[in-house]
Amino acid sequence: MRMAEGGVTSEDYRTFLQQPSGNMDDSGFFSIQVISNALKVWGLELILFNSPEYQRLRIDPINERSFICNYKEHWFTVRKLGKQWFNLNSLLTGPELISDTYLALFLAQLQQEGYSIFVVKGDLPDCEADQLLQMVRVQQMHRPKLIGEELAQLKEQRVQKTDLEHVLEANDGSGTLDADEEDLQRALALSRQEIDLEDEEADLRRAIQLSMQGTSRNICQDSPQTSGTHLTSEELRKRREAYFEKQQQQQQQDPPGHPCEKPNTSSGALDSDLGDAMSEEDMLQAAVTMSLETVRSNFKTEGKK
Repeated sequence: MRMAEGGVTSEDYRTFLQQPSGNMDDSGFFSIQVISNALKVWGLELILFNSPEYQRLRIDPINERSFICNYKEHWFTVRKLGKQWFNLNSLLTGPELISDTYLALFLAQLQQEGYSIFVVKGDLPDCEADQLLQMVRVQQMHRPKLIGEELAQLKEQRVQKTDLEHVLEANDGSGTLDADEEDLQRALALSRQEIDLEDEEADLRRAIQLSMQGTSRNICQDSPQTSGTHLTSEELRKRREAYFEKQQQQQQQDPPGHPCEKPNTSSGALDSDLGDAMSEEDMLQAAVTMSLETVRSNFKTEGKK
């Protein structure tokens, strides 16, 4: 509006409209001239921190109250609230506590990174944060992170979680997997093999317990050796059931005798019963043999892999 007072058709006005302002832009950036004039309203003055005039004063930064830092189009404030210094950078997730011993090093680091630092001289207006921190000291356990860094970490965690879900939902390996996915697949396969081996050992223990639960043998005569016979668990179960059924029928028909006496049956019938049913020791031996062969087979398969 001030430029238009000279005439909207003037050359200066047209040039002014074509060129962006050097004192502000639409992003909210203001030049040092604008900030300096705004602070004068509060009776505050800006002095360049590394200027020869200020360096000759040899003032310890701890004795100041506030610094304004600028790099390109970004401004932030380092201010003393109460008795502690805080980095009030809007790019952080929150205020960052700065110790007195670290303040000078922090400012020097900013200068090395290309920041311009200005000292705010004068009495700062009262604020609620300054009054509260005069009575309470802040203890910061975790330093705030850059907003972009925190978002990047959250995104990386989501990506890792998604990748893991895809690997778990993958097929039996028909697709092409990278090195990390192949390692995960191998780990899952080994885990499943260990579970299968534990199940086989549990079956073996149950077979031994079933054999130990039987009463003392009612037959003292030696039975045919069948330890070398390879039986499945289903066949072993059926033969054991048949053996106990015949034993129960025999006890119902004949009165029980001495444990070591032969039953009142012919030797041919006894041999027939022993041929159909295995003794407890034979069944135990068959269970042990079957389990050991399964374990050996697993070890051979793993060795080939």
